Amino acid sequence: MITRKALTLADVQAIAAGAEAEAKKNDWKVSIAIVDDGGHLLHFQRLDGAPTQSTYISQGKAKAAAYARKPTKGLEEVIGNGRTAFLTAAAVSDMVLLEGGEPIIVDGICIGAVGVSGVKSSDDSLIALAGIAKLAV
Repeated sequence: MITRKALTLADVQAIAAGAEAEAKKNDWKVSIAIVDDGGHLLHFQRLDGAPTQSTYISQGKAKAAAYARKPTKGLEEVIGNGRTAFLTAAAVSDMVLLEGGEPIIVDGICIGAVGVSGVKSSDDSLIALAGIAKLAV
């Protein structure tokens, strides 16, 4: 039997606070979603002024990063490089294949992911990574 780490409520709160701080520091109005390794929502927040659609997109980015076990930027690049058939993967599981989803990797294992939406995708990723950086492992 395998023993593995999992996100605790304290972990999720630390990640959320780090992501929120990065967004507010830059006056970015975003939605932030944190999921476990199966893509199940553990935390969600929509900062004041965040676009309505960012609610769905942030959760879809987090789910995609958790399922793929890699940043969603790579998934977006697969599609951008012409493999449009990959889009069918998103339809099955509500994944959003755009940059801004980052996996949470501990000891080489994905234990969850953070998805952010509301500003440029590269900035969404910066916010997600700032949150993950607050995880004490």
